[in-house]
Amino acid sequence: MLVGVDSLRYTARHGIRLATRHDSPQDTTSHGTTSLKTLLVADSAVDEFGYVVNVDGAVYREGEYLLIERGADEEHAAGLLGLPGGKLEAPPGEAAVIEATVRRELSEEVGVTVGRVDVVTSSTFETDTGTQCLNVVCLCAFESGEARPVATDEVAAVHWISATEATDSQDVPAFTTDYLDAVETHRRREW
Repeated sequence: MLVGVDSLRYTARHGIRLATRHDSPQDTTSHGTTSLKTLLVADSAVDEFGYVVNVDGAVYREGEYLLIERGADEEHAAGLLGLPGGKLEAPPGEAAVIEATVRRELSEEVGVTVGRVDVVTSSTFETDTGTQCLNVVCLCAFESGEARPVATDEVAAVHWISATEATDSQDVPAFTTDYLDAVETHRRREW
């Protein structure tokens, strides 16, 4: 089933994923280029390429970063020390969604407000339950608030710790220290 441009806009707004495929040699034009057929496909057909977008905030204040001890019931990395953050939840057409997400998550999870936000790095990972995630890590300048577990189901405790202390600690997993290394390098170079 071919889908026109008007249908593409409609389907994108309604969460239906699109895929393209080359059906056969007959899809090749006289100029040697390939004609693509765009097909509607069920989410399950492209799940291997679908990612949940997660945004973490490395909140910096006076030489230290804010780490959280993840709640015992968290889907991924329960009980480990990590950066606060959460899922991107924005309708199509929104602007500055990474910054808005990190600001919202920091307020909801640990009760802090941040000023400057720089996107520093990103990577992919799979949660303990098999969900594929794109993780975006931001360096955030602490502005106000008392860091504390606000979302107590997600955050068991908060800790201010230097990047060096985090690297030297057995309690901080490698993925967190890797993110902090990237953030600290960016902070030293750009701030």
